[in-house]
Amino acid sequence: MCLTAKVLEEAGITTVIIGSALDIVEHCGAPRFVFNDLPLGNPLGKPLDRAMQRSSILTALSLATEANQAGSIILTGFRFSESEDWKANYARVDESNREELLRLGEENRKRRAMNNSAGVNRK
Repeated sequence: MCLTAKVLEEAGITTVIIGSALDIVEHCGAPRFVFNDLPLGNPLGKPLDRAMQRSSILTALSLATEANQAGSIILTGFRFSESEDWKANYARVDESNREELLRLGEENRKRRAMNNSAGVNRK
């Protein structure tokens, strides 16, 4: 993503990346970056938190119109939860949670199959 942004910038097209991997983006040198300290896969905000997602987009649009120099980074301060404990447990699979994750995955697959057969889509 950073490399694509660099190529677009060289062609005169302003870019802004919104994401959660600050160390990676700093390393590759994205021209403009809005950082949300959230789990990977949730760059705009918490799932279903439209206010946070909207704020992320508006912040990115503001950065695109106001930041003239490459290398601009905005830290939104958004948090996934009050505690930072989620970082230690994010995507952790081990014997302590394997059965629960299998059960939750099966429930999710069944729910999605029922919704698909009923023509129900997530909005």
